[in-house]
Amino acid sequence: MLIKSVCGYCGVGCGLEFDKEKLIGDVSYPINEGKLCSKGVSELISIQTPSRLLRPYIRSNINNEYKITTWENTIKTIAHKIKNTSKDKIGFYLSGQLLTEDYYIANKLGKGFIGTNNVDTNSRTCMSSAVVAYKKSLGIDYVPVRMDDVFKANLLILIGANTAEAHVVFHNRIKKAQKMGLKVIVIDPRFTDTAKIADLYLPIKAGSDIDFLNLVSKRIIDEDLVNHEFVEKYVNNFDLLKNKFKRVATTKMLKRTGLSEEQFEAFWQIFKENENIISAWTMGLNQSVQGVDKNLALINIHLLTGKIYKEGNGPFSLTGQPNAMGGREVGGLSTMLAVHFGFDKESIKKVSKFWNTNKIDDKAGLTATQMLEANLDILIICHTDPVYHLPNRNKTEELMKKIPLVVEINAYENSETSNFAHIKLPAAPWGEKEGTQTNLDRTITKQEKLTRTSIDCKSDWEIFQLLAQELGYKEAFNFSSPKEIFEEFQEMTKLNPHLNIYDTSYEKLAIEPFIWGEDIRKNMQFFTKDNKANLFFVENKLLSEKTSLKFPFILLTGRTRDQWHSGTKTNLPRTLLKYKELNFCEINPINAKNLGIQDGDEIKVISRRGELITKVLITDAIKEDTIFIPISNREINYLTNDLYDKESLQPDYNHSAVRVERV
Repeated sequence: MLIKSVCGYCGVGCGLEFDKEKLIGDVSYPINEGKLCSKGVSELISIQTPSRLLRPYIRSNINNEYKITTWENTIKTIAHKIKNTSKDKIGFYLSGQLLTEDYYIANKLGKGFIGTNNVDTNSRTCMSSAVVAYKKSLGIDYVPVRMDDVFKANLLILIGANTAEAHVVFHNRIKKAQKMGLKVIVIDPRFTDTAKIADLYLPIKAGSDIDFLNLVSKRIIDEDLVNHEFVEKYVNNFDLLKNKFKRVATTKMLKRTGLSEEQFEAFWQIFKENENIISAWTMGLNQSVQGVDKNLALINIHLLTGKIYKEGNGPFSLTGQPNAMGGREVGGLSTMLAVHFGFDKESIKKVSKFWNTNKIDDKAGLTATQMLEANLDILIICHTDPVYHLPNRNKTEELMKKIPLVVEINAYENSETSNFAHIKLPAAPWGEKEGTQTNLDRTITKQEKLTRTSIDCKSDWEIFQLLAQELGYKEAFNFSSPKEIFEEFQEMTKLNPHLNIYDTSYEKLAIEPFIWGEDIRKNMQFFTKDNKANLFFVENKLLSEKTSLKFPFILLTGRTRDQWHSGTKTNLPRTLLKYKELNFCEINPINAKNLGIQDGDEIKVISRRGELITKVLITDAIKEDTIFIPISNREINYLTNDLYDKESLQPDYNHSAVRVERV
């Protein structure tokens, strides 16, 4: 009998079917229509790998060896420590790979009953800039585009997004839409696999996205392509933006982009000629010291032209993880409470009454990028690897060593963080648990259990519930299944009706997906105080780390098609699949010649913070004085800087100054 489920890798969320020993794409699922990428088709391997964590482990000191222990002992140890620790010294570090039910229980426990708002997620490092920008411009964290909109669009602008490698099945949908007439423009410092399908490729200089997007908005105003009826009815700050653009130095901005006037005009002609336009982006905009500003500059274009809240139009943030969206819905970010509420008095009152608690703090908690510098006494890390993925790793490691109790909840034992943990708890991975997840365009799907849960492993919600019960909160945490948790969360969404997840059911989701928030764009709803969207004037403040004679290259980072983050689940023996190397460094032929290096040579890449050894891949796909190393290289963050966007607290991963030396 076939079991229908959903993929647990990227934010596309492909439907799949399990037939005894293999996975196949679900032809009836609307997003992928039976197609799967190499990660998805081989996901069963991630259950069977010998790197699985299968028993609880404990040690009193990170210099000691781990010893097998019991669930009862570890839960009692953690609970005892929590009871004797100030709530401000406790942090929960969650992940976009948790199911919504797992997220909900962890958030309810941390914010609702322990009373700490230091509950954040690794989504902080990938899409928090988009969240902040959406809230500032639209009034709520809402993605106003769906993947199927590419079939209704005339033009798709991909900026800082490599869909061919990061969102493979969606990329194939883009190519299908191209055959039906869709034009594609790719804007990226690298000539990526995505750029290969572009009708126009613009090799923009890293760090100049705001300049480019402002040039577009200015031309819209100068050539009076503004949708005045839409702006007057639905948008604030138009006159302010118009006056600001009168004083911008366009020649200077164009020069900073590294593009010629001819290249920009080629873009402008295509832009002008097409009615329905989608702009899609991911880490290339988000992971920046001005990530929020970059998002706002892009959203401005859609608000000025009215190309938003209509089929085939809008600003489309592409999330990277399978349930980053679900985490946003339940309040998995430390800057949210739950169901898209903040920490204002009215929101706290509503949530406190719903959860029957008086423990909720009235200030935002520490973000994932702040926690290690906050002298925490307890850090509970779930399905993520901050030692690997946070910037400036040498600093991260030293800070992690200072935390008295680090608990790692994981399905795998080979994370970089496990070297710094005191307790390791074995969680059930994809395929051994059930629950729901929300993909990058608000589609909620049920993830099914395909095989038995390994002995001594537990679903994440069960782990947090055991801890809650040991802390004395049995009445509030007395769930017997993910279904019961989902139904409580559904009921909670009625407190904030735009999040209309209450319109489906756990049973229905096992049959077909559900898309929340469709009425928002149908009814042209904005959720600011005056119910109008906001334009923002932003400018490139050149805040990123700059190159120098000592560090003359800019380092770019990103995913490769077949690998998932550090390779915990994907860097496994595969007899049938070919996949890209984990460790390489793209470098321009001119730079390679000047350095006297050849393809395959070992090189040392050095920043102000650290260094790593990698090997050369010479290609003219990368601009001069720029290099690219994939994030599947586990040592990548020894190089990256820990500059953060001041509003989203998202790291500036793509603008680190480095030098290259022969080994």
